[in-house]
Formats: sequence, structure tokens, C-alpha cells
Amino acid sequence: MKHVVKAASPAAIAVLRQATALWPKRKKLSDGLLPSLAHQKASPNSDHNTGLAVDLTHDPKNGVDCAQIFEKLKEDERVSYLIFNKKIWSRKHAKSGNRVYTGSNGHTKHLHISINPDMANDTSPWFWWMNQPKIVNQLAAKLAPVPTKKLPLPEVPAVCTCCKIHNTKRKAK
Repeated sequence: MKHVVKAASPAAIAVLRQATALWPKRKKLSDGLLPSLAHQKASPNSDHNTGLAVDLTHDPKNGVDCAQIFEKLKEDERVSYLIFNKKIWSRKHAKSGNRVYTGSNGHTKHLHISINPDMANDTSPWFWWMNQPKIVNQLAAKLAPVPTKKLPLPEVPAVCTCCKIHNTKRKAK
């Protein structure tokens, strides 16, 4: 199992901040940096454990087309490997092109980007082919919190216990 760090690399954080600056209305449901306990258990050797991986939510309606980003980021030397829509591409096996990804998560709702450890501090533009975002969007993105862990959706209790109407055991005042 890879050691789990307490903070994501600057390069990984930059991906999400720059995406938010470029596409301020983008959805962030599948964004992720550090792993949850469930993710650690399911994928003990994930690059998320080292802070060298980032998940970017696929949201083409709001500008984030992960199919396009998947193809463009192959040109970025910071990228170790990419996973999206049941495909994997790695720098190590670049001559093989896109290969079928058979992991338990097909990465159909987000793009997984693993970063070369030697470039963990490189925060230069990740989306260099795009026009650069407005300054106000860049500032807002820097102020916005980035996710630290992918959290599972909260379980909804079978019976509401919030008040005397819903909780029959609670006494009326």
C-alpha cells in the first residue's frame, strides 16, 4: 500500500483551480484529490494516496469535455497516465495508444490524471490550448476550497428523527 499523504501536490491542486477559473459554472461532483478510506481499501496503490493524482468531473455542458482533455493532456510531460471512459493511456506505453481500462471504476464521470513525481510542483497552465481565464475567475478559483477526499454520499436514515412529528419516540411538549 502506498503511503497516504496529508496534502495533494501543487500540480494536482492546480488542475482543479485552473479548471474552475476557465469554467466557473462547471460541476465538481466527481472532483477528487486525496482518497477516502474506502478508496484506499479498494485501491491501495492508487496515485491518489501520494497526492499525485486528480479527478476532474466530466461536464461538457459547462465546458469540461474530458474526452478532449484526455487527448490533449497526452502532450503534457507532467502526465504519467490518464484514465477516462474505460480507456487508459500512459506515457510508459504511449506507443500502444489508448488501451482498454478494466478497473472496477470505468471513470465515465471523471478524468483521472496521474502526475509524474518529478513534476509535482509544476503549476503552469494545464489547459494551455484554451484561452486563459479572466483574472477575476482566477482569483475566485484560488479562493475556492479544493476537495481533500472523495466522500461517499451520506446515508439517509430510514426514519426521520428530527422532530416530534417524525419521531414517535420523542415526547410532545
